[in-house]
Amino acid sequence: MTTLLTLPLAATLLFAGADEDKRLENATAMFGEIMDTPDKSIPQDLLDKASCVVLVPGLKKGAFIFGAKYGRGFVLCRKKNGPGWSAPGAVRVEGGSFGLQIGGSETDVVMLVMNDRGAERLLGSKFTLGGEASAAAGPVGRTTSAETDATMRAEILTWSRARGVFAGISLKGATLRRDSDAIKGMYGKEMGNREIVFGNVQPPQPALKLVSLLNKYSGRK
Repeated sequence: MTTLLTLPLAATLLFAGADEDKRLENATAMFGEIMDTPDKSIPQDLLDKASCVVLVPGLKKGAFIFGAKYGRGFVLCRKKNGPGWSAPGAVRVEGGSFGLQIGGSETDVVMLVMNDRGAERLLGSKFTLGGEASAAAGPVGRTTSAETDATMRAEILTWSRARGVFAGISLKGATLRRDSDAIKGMYGKEMGNREIVFGNVQPPQPALKLVSLLNKYSGRK
């Protein structure tokens, strides 16, 4: 009887895990493609300063127009006890005008969290860009030679990519919260994002390529 009762739960976790595996694969490909074009990528000096990164692959622009309220992605932070990046936590992103500035029916979103205070906000239960955390559109290119006061002051910098165009966008009003279903799918149990990224949690196998790619571009070794 116990075995029969646990089968639906096991099947749910299996399918959830497969869904997260694909999203991790897409996030890895997205970040790699962006950084492989240095003149049109995240500036290296900003990436090197960042405390955390949020990657939301394949967000549907039409969903925000017609009512669906969230995109799903991953958050990784610098390790507290050494060089390199943490295992990924998971977030849901709700609201905001994703991709409207550069068009396209499907949009990738990248966020850099620039300091520890922003990281603490990100890893709470929920926060709003431009509300609890100051946010600004991120500059594009090799360096931040064209940085503005808003860029320098912002806790979170944001970019969007659609139809091959990568550009900084303002996501003021968007909210981020923990994606508990995705975390269960990746790790097989409930955990908080803070526990994952600031603890000694090992990345699941499908996330190893993403962690390795972040270490390649900005490992602080």
